Amino acid sequence: MKDTEQLYPGYRFPPEIISHAVWLYHRFCLSLRDVEDLLAERGITVSYESIRQWCNRFGPEYARKLKKRQGQLGDTWYLDEVFIKNRGELNYLWRAVDQDGDTIDILVQKRRNKQAAKRFFRKLLKGQQDAPRRMITDKLKSYSAALREVMPSITHSTEQTENNRAEVSHEPTRQRERQMRRFKISRTGSALSYCLWRSRQSVQAGSALDASDALSRVSLEGIL
Repeated sequence: MKDTEQLYPGYRFPPEIISHAVWLYHRFCLSLRDVEDLLAERGITVSYESIRQWCNRFGPEYARKLKKRQGQLGDTWYLDEVFIKNRGELNYLWRAVDQDGDTIDILVQKRRNKQAAKRFFRKLLKGQQDAPRRMITDKLKSYSAALREVMPSITHSTEQTENNRAEVSHEPTRQRERQMRRFKISRTGSALSYCLWRSRQSVQAGSALDASDALSRVSLEGIL
């Protein structure tokens, strides 16, 4: 109870409403205005701008708590990277999932060379406290070069179809991007366009994606 009170000082709405709004936004790939409408239907009047601030403020904290609870995951890791656009600049979203499809960790980087792969491997090892039994990636040479230095003893597979599990795990991220593009196209007006631009520019890519990824499969009860 004390931790909950410290996390929400000075907020007009109770933690249950804030956590529900953040959960809706990340869990169902909704827009901020969609969440605003769903809350309004339940008699809760809150602006989409407030919801955006809640997601930026509490999403990473919820993700951190959920990661702390999940503990160590599977011993077979599937890795893949995908293009994302952040503030108009192309970056790479690196993601690792285990044999059960649970996300181990993600990392946004500007490159996908050996140094970027080594950085991601070290982040995974720090979070899991142990090396995997087997790692499956695509044929990107950066993986092999980094593995020889960071985890030389593990089994590494680059078979073409084996890495489908990691590639499929990127679908929620792609769905979010498609949904945001459709939302932007469907709305008109310079003021609204500015608000959308400002909200997207202010989001930190790493923490926002991390929160979205962590909250995408959990129930509301798992947050508080």
